[in-house]
Amino acid sequence: MKVNEDLSILFWLNRQKASKDGLVPIWVRITINGDRDGFSSGKKILPEFWDDENSSAFSGCDDYKLINSYIFKTKVELERHYNQLAGVHKRIKAAMVKEAYMPKQVLQKSLMQAFKLHNDEFSERVSKNKGTSGTLARYERLKDKVQAFLKKKYKLADMALEDIEMALAVNFFHYLTMENIGDNTSMKYVKTLKQIIDRAIDEGWIKHNAISGFKCTYVDPDRETLELHEIMDMYNKVLPIKRLREVRDVYVFCCFTGYAYETVYKLEPANIFKGLDGKPWITKDRQKTGVEETVPLLPIALAIIEKYKNHEYCLSENKLLPVNSNFRYNAYLKELAVICGINKDLTTHTARHTFATTVTLENDVPIETVGKMLGHKDLRSTQKYAKITKRKISNNMRALESKIFGEQGLLKVS
Repeated sequence: MKVNEDLSILFWLNRQKASKDGLVPIWVRITINGDRDGFSSGKKILPEFWDDENSSAFSGCDDYKLINSYIFKTKVELERHYNQLAGVHKRIKAAMVKEAYMPKQVLQKSLMQAFKLHNDEFSERVSKNKGTSGTLARYERLKDKVQAFLKKKYKLADMALEDIEMALAVNFFHYLTMENIGDNTSMKYVKTLKQIIDRAIDEGWIKHNAISGFKCTYVDPDRETLELHEIMDMYNKVLPIKRLREVRDVYVFCCFTGYAYETVYKLEPANIFKGLDGKPWITKDRQKTGVEETVPLLPIALAIIEKYKNHEYCLSENKLLPVNSNFRYNAYLKELAVICGINKDLTTHTARHTFATTVTLENDVPIETVGKMLGHKDLRSTQKYAKITKRKISNNMRALESKIFGEQGLLKVS
């Protein structure tokens, strides 16, 4: 690729350094009046996607835009350095242009490299019990979704961090919603993507986060909960099928303790202890936050524990309750709801919401106490569970009425 009478810049495939997967590195050759020097571009491509005549990538390659952009920018930069040197030196060697360019050349890091950096570090935290495998799986799912998005929207397998613009966040959010992912979940994915890019900034790979200004907004969902009579009707329901009885009991136990699925699944007899009041309590660090969930055991929860203390599965696996896999648990709950005539979507989360609202807050347990039992780090998390119901309003107003009004409805005078 002749630039002027003296300078040529060639991008070529170094087939001798092909990797086992067939990818061949693209090298850069600088030639000045017959004197040559060069360097590796850091980019790789399958030979069938390389246009030798034009020294560029064909559009059939997933990374063709990224590669061709690099080729164009590198050619411009090398020519600029050559012209600067020509203004100072009578004779220019190819190595001089290379050396002038290389200190300023920053090997562009990509979005997928940022994911690898972040996720590998979090994987190490998981191995030290400082993070959860569930959270790591969520980060990996996000990476897969971003890759699918890049391929569909930009025809890219990856994208240089320097090439990211605000439009990426806007388009990614739109892509997720078109994939039938809810708005709140889509917003959380974009929020996490911002965190991935921030990690790249901390590493010194880029100077700013182009999508940091994307505002992640959330709509508070209407969280379904059970009424107390629905819980008791379910608890007292005669069920001839063993697996449904067990799922029912685990679910009701969660309604009276607030434990999430991942917590109740790991409960052992050793998690029960005698509290300051001399009564049985139960404790477990919440997997999601690492914060202790300590709850006094109400009579129904105690009765359920007693019911399964000699259960074959519980004895062999050292478990407090016979808890199914998450998939089966949720599937059986839907079956249970139909049998019990409950027209609500029972999931692993509705029991936790029920504990926060129906069992505790509606019965005037302070929100700070509820948050502590739920294992929340701050009250903002608890407030998401705390649905102010008509019953709660009625209870509070009845208490207020008894304080300031007499039996005849007259205002008390102190």
